[in-house]
Amino acid sequence: MTPRRSDTTAVAAPVADGTSIGTSVATSVATSVANTPAAFIEREKTFGARNYDPLPVVLAHGEGAWVTDVGGRRYLDLMSAYSAVSFGHAHPSILEALVAQARELAVTSRAFHNDKLPLLLERITRLTGLARALPSNGGAEAVETALKAMRKWGYKVKGIAADRAEIIVCANNFHGRTITIVGFSSEPQYREGFGPFAPGFKAIPFGDAAALEAAITPHTAAFLVEPIQGEGGIVVPPAGYLADCARICRDRRVLLICDEIQTGLGRTGYFLGCEHDGVAPDGVILGKALGGGLLPVSMFVATDDVMQVFTPGDHGNTFGGNPLASAVALTALDVLEDEGLCARSARMGAWLLAELRAIHTPLVTDVRGRGLFIGIEVDTRRVTARKVVDRLLARGILSKDTHGTVVRIAPPLNIAREDLAWAVGEIAAVFRDLEPETKQSA
Repeated sequence: MTPRRSDTTAVAAPVADGTSIGTSVATSVATSVANTPAAFIEREKTFGARNYDPLPVVLAHGEGAWVTDVGGRRYLDLMSAYSAVSFGHAHPSILEALVAQARELAVTSRAFHNDKLPLLLERITRLTGLARALPSNGGAEAVETALKAMRKWGYKVKGIAADRAEIIVCANNFHGRTITIVGFSSEPQYREGFGPFAPGFKAIPFGDAAALEAAITPHTAAFLVEPIQGEGGIVVPPAGYLADCARICRDRRVLLICDEIQTGLGRTGYFLGCEHDGVAPDGVILGKALGGGLLPVSMFVATDDVMQVFTPGDHGNTFGGNPLASAVALTALDVLEDEGLCARSARMGAWLLAELRAIHTPLVTDVRGRGLFIGIEVDTRRVTARKVVDRLLARGILSKDTHGTVVRIAPPLNIAREDLAWAVGEIAAVFRDLEPETKQSA
């Protein structure tokens, strides 16, 4: 079968002298039609599964905190691909590392050693204060790795009876989209039609240390928790919550595993979100920002006590720890340290939080967050967060709502202060414009 062309370019018939009349015109017209935002969106709807509902913008270029659509309009990125672009789009150092390593060696599988992974493993264990790391690709893959480790530790180390291990999670959690993970989600849409689910998980309210203590049984292997619930609405727990959880887990011989996929690598003002409570967990899950905005790179990092449960053949993945990903992750960590982005996130985040809280509007019920990880909760009786996000898009700002209630503000950690100041003014203007439109809904 002859493959179909990937564009809609027309071909004109040749004339006597061998030239083609109208070829360049036809090509230009067809290409311009095919490359309109509407055409790209229609192609995605036609040929892609409908598991996303993106904002109606088609992006083609990114640099720093700014992205450009196919029509040449620029937008300020206040979402950073859920923290995957924490160091900005196309950071020169990270991009240079990607290109240089791609010319040398990209993928080997873990059947062989390579000369970049050992450096990354050593670096990440020193930064986290943990003993060993196991690399993966996407975040959910690292969560699945951690779940395996928790269960096997429960059987091999704690001595829980076979197939009885329990893992405690929090309601309103988000740890990924695999069958196992959505099985312990409290979001109905994430679960509908995907059962039956794996047993062995128990959910408790987030931010309630007493609930954790009450839920622990002799079969409890671990407690899996996000330091701040990101997809849940940038929900910040009470001060001291993680410290109380750490004490309870230590006293009851239960592992404390922190999912830092969104909160880690400076997003909240510390290298890890759990550092706000001075907590040293038994394991952390990293991802998103670790790939420097260029590749999916994730990692489960834990104590020797936890990692000793793995032996050759227990677990693996083909691309995890490949030299290309390792080189990119190493450079991303360099950027984080060399540019002082943890401290900058704390400083800029405190300023931004104060500025956003100073926007006086009845449409906002709460502004919360840590570092450059902030949520603006709206009064859904009057307006949805999606409507706010749509208005911001029209003004040249990219954000995303979560569950229709919270506008997410999580820009690159190296965003310029003047860009953020401009964004604050635009956010205030959006709420100002929406107030008279929503009075009748109050």
